[in-house]
Amino acid sequence: MYDPLHDLSPGQSQPYPDSYWAAHSGPAPADDGALTQDCTVDVAIIGAGYTGLSAAYHLATEHGVKALVLEANQTAWGCSGRNAGFVLKSSGRKPYAQMQKQWGEAVMRGVYQEFNAGLDRVRQLISLGIDCDQQEPGYLRMAHKPSMVPTLQAQARLLQQTFGAEVELLSRSEVHQQYVADQQSFGALRFADAFGVNPLKLAWGYQQLARNAGVMIHTASPVQQWQTDGRTQVLHTPQAVVRARKVILATNGYTPKQLHPGVQSRTLPVLSQIIVTEPLSAAQLAACNLLTSQVVMDTRALKYYYRKLPDNRILFGGRGAITGRDAENPFYAERLLEVLKLSFPALHNLRYDYQWSGWICMSLDDIPHIYQADAHADVVYSMGYCGSGLSFSVQAGKRLADKVMGLTQPDLPLFQSALPKFPLAPLRRVGQWGYFHYGKLKDQWW
Repeated sequence: MYDPLHDLSPGQSQPYPDSYWAAHSGPAPADDGALTQDCTVDVAIIGAGYTGLSAAYHLATEHGVKALVLEANQTAWGCSGRNAGFVLKSSGRKPYAQMQKQWGEAVMRGVYQEFNAGLDRVRQLISLGIDCDQQEPGYLRMAHKPSMVPTLQAQARLLQQTFGAEVELLSRSEVHQQYVADQQSFGALRFADAFGVNPLKLAWGYQQLARNAGVMIHTASPVQQWQTDGRTQVLHTPQAVVRARKVILATNGYTPKQLHPGVQSRTLPVLSQIIVTEPLSAAQLAACNLLTSQVVMDTRALKYYYRKLPDNRILFGGRGAITGRDAENPFYAERLLEVLKLSFPALHNLRYDYQWSGWICMSLDDIPHIYQADAHADVVYSMGYCGSGLSFSVQAGKRLADKVMGLTQPDLPLFQSALPKFPLAPLRRVGQWGYFHYGKLKDQWW
């Protein structure tokens, strides 16, 4: 499997993974195919995922700029088409209490409002006619052991008292009786403003909106060489050369090694693994009291997450392999199935029909950054969503569009500082291995 820490290119015109989404989304919508003629543009965007498509759409609709989008493989071939489809009001891994302590209450509130705007923007774009199999609203953050219940109680107090957030605490019995009899749940914090979608169909909807606004989206067009000619960015694709005044890097966890020095060694791509089971029978659903299609995630350091899909399958996800070379090892999918059965012992004979993995993008300081990769801000990026960027990536695309147009960005850490470099960057995977072992111990004993 393509590994961004080792490979110089994600390939060209590679097919979608053998995922549930690719098998249940119908035919892909039309794009503009491979770029075959040299061109000069105001803005080129590298990456046709949520971030790049949003940036292109907002440039066209709010600024009258028709950007050129370059995608190495297919629209949403990366994480935008492989994720679990959880539309949450969050991004990054930094708790609000930590933001308050580090930056003060005003900044914490500003970050919260920015994440709010991300969720609202996704809803607004869906309302324009995107069919993405949207499910019932609600997100259950499950306490995976009794000692995590006070943590959820503290989070609820902060969200309710500081932000007026619509959240409610649920006891173990309330979770089991009203939502799902998850044997590894000891209570939950329920958020009202979240929902599940088909993430690939959502990305295809963004593509259609962007193309309707006049954006050209060229798939099968990887950037193989990048030069700077004065203040002009020169991007070489297999069949054509693009000269651009500005470039938006929207590659996140799929950013190839050595693509641009301004983002080198500033992210850690981490594999997330997903399985989708065979459809559950009515008897199996009743045995688990699986009454809800709301999205679920637990409180582990090494999180597990799941949801019931429209055809009564269970999507279940968690961490995968450490390297791309080991990504296809069936051990990781089998491990997820065993954890799923710990939550639902009645499903001891259950099998999975689909399994796949994808790279999420971790930042050293646990928050995403929308910033410039060079001294003149001719190259800008948004990266580091830390596995929860489905909604914020769309807001980030709007902010990137504003940034290349010279508009002032909010005075928040997300926008005012670069992604920090990882110390001893060649050893990032060693650190990841160590964190996985620490997380396993923490989740079980602390």
